[in-house]
Amino acid sequence: MKKVIFTLAIGDNPMYQAAIESFKEYGNKVGADVIVSDQLHYKLYVNNKRFDASPAWSEKLYMKELLKDYDRVLYLDADMLVTPWAENIFEKYPDQDTVYMFNEGAYIDRSSQAEQINLVLGDVEWPIENDKMVYFNSGMILTSKNAKLFDNASQEEMQAICNEVKFYDQTYINYLIRRDKLKNASVDKAFNRMPLVGAADYQQASFIHYAGRGYKDKVPMRDMKYIIDYCEIFKDKLTASQVLEYKKQAWHVYMLKQQRKTKLPIGLLSFVFGLIHPSHKY
Repeated sequence: MKKVIFTLAIGDNPMYQAAIESFKEYGNKVGADVIVSDQLHYKLYVNNKRFDASPAWSEKLYMKELLKDYDRVLYLDADMLVTPWAENIFEKYPDQDTVYMFNEGAYIDRSSQAEQINLVLGDVEWPIENDKMVYFNSGMILTSKNAKLFDNASQEEMQAICNEVKFYDQTYINYLIRRDKLKNASVDKAFNRMPLVGAADYQQASFIHYAGRGYKDKVPMRDMKYIIDYCEIFKDKLTASQVLEYKKQAWHVYMLKQQRKTKLPIGLLSFVFGLIHPSHKY
């Protein structure tokens, strides 16, 4: 059985670099290839800033192409960290006729997104469990050829909804499951540990998802918190120089963000913010 881990990572964000390294280690552990899209295969015109949407989200459609060569595909967002102690998800969820995702609808109401996509693509029935609508998060998707998730998916439908539906890619995948009556199941939260579940013991999960603001707490930026966690979790595998380089890069990304806001020189910003956050400057 051919298995692949797939992600999208455009640019040199150190969080993406670290994520890919964790995916590769996991791939070696579970016998899966790793494929990274560093450019988009599908062009969408996204112009509704109300939903803060990205045209890059359309890249999830590329799983349809991968399933021509692979039996199973595990998609992971590039803000996901796979820990060294992660369980083998392919063995944990073996049914190849089932789409496996995490039901974030058990924690947050996404019924407005269901209403939005129904208005554009037509009504489908959205299941209710424990008085809450089932709605999967697309940061982690485990699917197979026989699950047929993307058999009837299209770039044209994504274009039709990308300016009308919040989380258009994620909502579209949920819609496909409902419209095409696909077999589906929710994975345990350990395979998509999101901040909305809570922060207690999150580092013990198999897949840690730094969605939204992530777990930054007192750390000034999500990407920086990711790197801090990555360096701690993989401390036995990283050299001191590798840790330093990751932290330097994360700090530089933070300074670039401040420069875009203030237009001040990075050297000055680094000095000032180094005084404010001395423990997070490399």
